[in-house]
Order: sequence, then C-alpha cells, then structure tokens
Amino acid sequence: MYLGAAFAVWLFDEVSPSGVAWLRCLGAALVLLAWRRPPRAAWRGRPLLLAGTFGVVTAGMNVLFYEAIARLPLGTAVALEFVGPVAVAAIGSRGRRDVAALVLVAVGVALIADVQLAGSPLGVLFALLAAAAWAGYIVLGKRVALADTGVSGFDSLAVGFAVATVVLSPLALGTGPVWGSGELMLLGIGVGVLSTVIPYTLDQIVLRRVGRARFAVLLALLPATATAVGLLVLGQVPTAGEGIGILAVVAGVALRSSEGSRKGGQSPEEPP
Repeated sequence: MYLGAAFAVWLFDEVSPSGVAWLRCLGAALVLLAWRRPPRAAWRGRPLLLAGTFGVVTAGMNVLFYEAIARLPLGTAVALEFVGPVAVAAIGSRGRRDVAALVLVAVGVALIADVQLAGSPLGVLFALLAAAAWAGYIVLGKRVALADTGVSGFDSLAVGFAVATVVLSPLALGTGPVWGSGELMLLGIGVGVLSTVIPYTLDQIVLRRVGRARFAVLLALLPATATAVGLLVLGQVPTAGEGIGILAVVAGVALRSSEGSRKGGQSPEEPP
C-alpha cells in the first residue's frame, strides 16, 4: 500500500493527482482482468451493477484522497479520512467494549496523524468526501464479498475497476506526460498493483470472515503501518505522540478483535 503511495508521490511531479488516481484504476483493471478473466455473468444484471458501483466508489475515494494530499499535509488528510471507517465501526458497535475500542482507535489515529487545522478548506472538503467514500467502500465491499450472484468477489473487483476506468476516463486528460514515457507508465501500473490489486484482493478475503465494524477498526492499523514504514524505509523517527498513538491503535484493535473472538469470530451485526 505505502510503496504504491511512494510511486504516486513521484508521479505528482508530472501528472495531476486525479490523473494519478485514474492511472491507478487503469493499472488495477488491466492486471485484474488479465488474472481473473471474469465470466459473462459478471458483465450483466445485478452482478454488473453491484461491481460497477463498488468500483466507481472505490476509485472515487482514491481520486478524492489524492486531491486532498495535494492540498493538505498527509497526516491531516489521513486523520480526516479515518472519519469514514470509524463511523462505520461506531454504527456497528453494540457494547461498552466496542465503544472503548473505538475511542482508543480514534485517539490513536489523531495522535499518529498529528492533526492540524492548517490547510486549505478545499483540501479539507476533499478529505471528508474521501472519508464518506471510504465508508461506502467498506459497506459495498462486504456486499461484493458475500454476494449470492454466482460471481466471485475477485471477479467483481476486476469488473468494478474496469467500469470505474471507463466512467472516470475524463480524468485521463491529466495524464498526458505518461504516454510518452515508459518509466512513468510503469510507475502508474505499479501504483495500481501495489495500492489497489494486492490490498483490495486481501480485503475481499478478510471481508468474508469478519463484519464491517471489526473490519473498519482493523483498518486503523494503516496509520500505524505507515509510521513503521516511514521509520524503516524513510528514516522518519516517530515522535512521542505518534508512539503513544500506535500503542492506542493496537490496543483498540486488540480489544475489538478479542471481543469478536470471544463471540466465535462473528461480528454481532453480521449474519452467519
């Protein structure tokens, strides 16, 4: 995920943020279609509608987030975007243990991201819209993973990103320099593979096994992972606040996960 983000940052010098997001979608679609070769049933009726909606919402989330980090510090944008999964987890919570886990995660994310009030209002708007799209991704992703349409979640991913690539094709206008550079094209495909194909495929596996609320809390590990990658790869030493934030996030995830395990691994808001 974060190697893909690094590739995206390199591309920002040559391509617009929304253009990079479209290239990410295109790269993911090409790889997934070549891998899965979805059957005809995946391209019509309800399976197509569900997959297409999921793909457009997911790609839109990426576009909004890239536009946000082009205007805001990365930490601020990440913190604002986490409003989405935290809200999903809050809606699915039933007990005090869940609430305590969510409070720990929220505090941890805020500390890691080092939320700032500085930044453009437009950037804040993009980040909040990305948060809403992320919430939609979680809800729709669960439906795609468990859909009884006869089409696998992986095939739906391929169809969804193909549809999103077409729907969002006007954004390709911001990718001009890529088509004359093999290196930039390779980076664009790399963003799609690392930031979309691998993590979203893993999401489909996880979403089959856990509920939306538990999945949303587990997503809070992302800023902790980002901090670790920054330390190991970029030499960015976390501050004391970030260190406390990592511990708070891990504690919240452990608290929520242990509750799910105690109930037999099933999230309370999800059917067997």
